[in-house]
Amino acid sequence: MSIIRQDAWTNDEDLILAEVVLRHIREGSTQLAAFEEVGERLQRTSAACGFRWNSAIRKKYDAAITLAKKQRKKGKLTQEQEVEQANYEVEASQEMEGSTIVNSVKKEEETAVLSEDKQASTKEMTLDDVINFLQQYTSKLGHHDRLEDENQKLIQENQKLKESNEKLKKEIKVVKKEKETINDDYRTLINIMDRARKMAVLPEEKSTN
Repeated sequence: MSIIRQDAWTNDEDLILAEVVLRHIREGSTQLAAFEEVGERLQRTSAACGFRWNSAIRKKYDAAITLAKKQRKKGKLTQEQEVEQANYEVEASQEMEGSTIVNSVKKEEETAVLSEDKQASTKEMTLDDVINFLQQYTSKLGHHDRLEDENQKLIQENQKLKESNEKLKKEIKVVKKEKETINDDYRTLINIMDRARKMAVLPEEKSTN
């Protein structure tokens, strides 16, 4: 059974408490989970960790807490835009495949019509043959018109997808820039924590002198 400590907190323990709480804030976790993690590491109760944070540590890290919350919001936005980009790529691939199939069917039917024209010209045709041929040809022309309309619609949709793709590329650039800002904020956060640690060490040195 582990021993629950009740001695005074050291500067290193205060720093560990601050680092863990700020990490949980950035990751979207709860402070209770952070207190439990610190308690396990330092062999203290989560209640003791929570009391120490609220009574002595939190005020020193107001700026760091604000940055951590900002990073958490930006992280969620990035994930949502990554999902939107993945969905777009799947839909664009499906639309391009459909356009290719329509064009292939159209070419095959045009080839079949030309073949029938040549065969009809090589033999003597009756009036009924001519009528039947014209009816079949008219029917196929109507089918071609429908395919052409569908192809035009696919071309227009493809153009819209290209425009959406360009828009997403611009948004990705914005996200990359925000990521760089997050990295800068994180470095600022580390500097703030270092200064807080030095401020906590100086009173101890004075007291020992």
